[in-house]
Amino acid sequence: MYESTAFSLLNSEPVFDLYDVEATVVQAIRDKGPLSRTDLSVEMDYSRASLTMIVGKMLDMGILVEVGEGKSAGGRRPLLLNINPAFGYVAGIDIGATSMDVALADFQGNVLAKTSEEADVTIGPEPFLQRVGEVVESLLIQMGIAPTALVAAGIGVPGPVEFVPGVLIAPPLMPTWEGYPIKEHFRRRFPAARVFVDNDVNIMAKGEQKAGAGQGLSNFLFIKVGTGIGCGIIVDGHIHRGSDGCAGDVGHICVDYNGPMCHCGNQGCLEFMAAGPAIAAQGTAKAQCGESPFLARRLELNGVITAVDVGEAAAAGDRVANEIIRQSGRMIGGVLAGLVNFFNPETIFIGGGVSNIGHIFLSTIRQATLRRANPLSTRQLRVEYSQLSSDAGMVGAIWLALENIFTVKA
Repeated sequence: MYESTAFSLLNSEPVFDLYDVEATVVQAIRDKGPLSRTDLSVEMDYSRASLTMIVGKMLDMGILVEVGEGKSAGGRRPLLLNINPAFGYVAGIDIGATSMDVALADFQGNVLAKTSEEADVTIGPEPFLQRVGEVVESLLIQMGIAPTALVAAGIGVPGPVEFVPGVLIAPPLMPTWEGYPIKEHFRRRFPAARVFVDNDVNIMAKGEQKAGAGQGLSNFLFIKVGTGIGCGIIVDGHIHRGSDGCAGDVGHICVDYNGPMCHCGNQGCLEFMAAGPAIAAQGTAKAQCGESPFLARRLELNGVITAVDVGEAAAAGDRVANEIIRQSGRMIGGVLAGLVNFFNPETIFIGGGVSNIGHIFLSTIRQATLRRANPLSTRQLRVEYSQLSSDAGMVGAIWLALENIFTVKA
């Protein structure tokens, strides 16, 4: 089995306090790629002598490795430094209302293994997280990695999160999870791991930023449309969580003051009227009254209609299904137009399970956004699907852990 020196290092005081120069070294190399000692001293505006001493310490710890020679500036070719991929391993866990996606990566963020399965958060945190632990352990065994080599885990959950303690605050879709100590539960099984918890859409935005079409963008929005609707916000290259961790809860913006009662207690919320369950409910109603022959046959065959069924009906040319999707897209686009006027992002990425129901969904969202937003703020705006698709959350959870492991107590 692969072992790691990180267990003792991460749980000893010297590495626990990599809050300043050492943490900046790690981040500089993650941002720029392999760097020489001279490059690092220039990048950080730090003396070469002091930087050399710090790098030596980090090489001894196994955090950094020398990976060959760089270009010469006239003298000896400098040795390049990089993050040691074998320093430890990281789990990325994306929890949805009806699913979980889990990935295992090395310390450079390279995904080694991943898996997905259906799940139900309403069973409660204890049994759900028990299953998460089993899945992570299975991936470790599959890769021949010892549990003590798992040095960090990032976990995304569908609800507002108070980031430092990593607890959910009044989550509409999973009320029994409120205040539950997710970090402590996970560490009981993997005591070597530092655990970081964030809203699921925040980590999807982070994944898109690190490995998708968001690379190089400073200001963008990531909209997840699934059982609920949420927004991850990247401002100046960083996740914007707001003062209480609930920034981006766009699913509970009102789109109809006379609309149906949402599970949050308010009327006409976007999520309740345009997310996956709403699309499925409208499809079911149209099937039952015979307005959609395609959906009527699907209901007879399966006994239930899902948002995916509505998407397939639309793709087959079903007029009623197309209108259901357009109605959802128009409501989402109307809310996004307000966000564009307020925030002026470079790009809006659309992801989540419902985003897979067809390009008519994306085109309607795009049209409604561009039509209703200020022309100046939409002049160069792009509205497009997430490049990472269903992997965005897993990848983002990995990077949530990697970017915070040396700088946030967890």
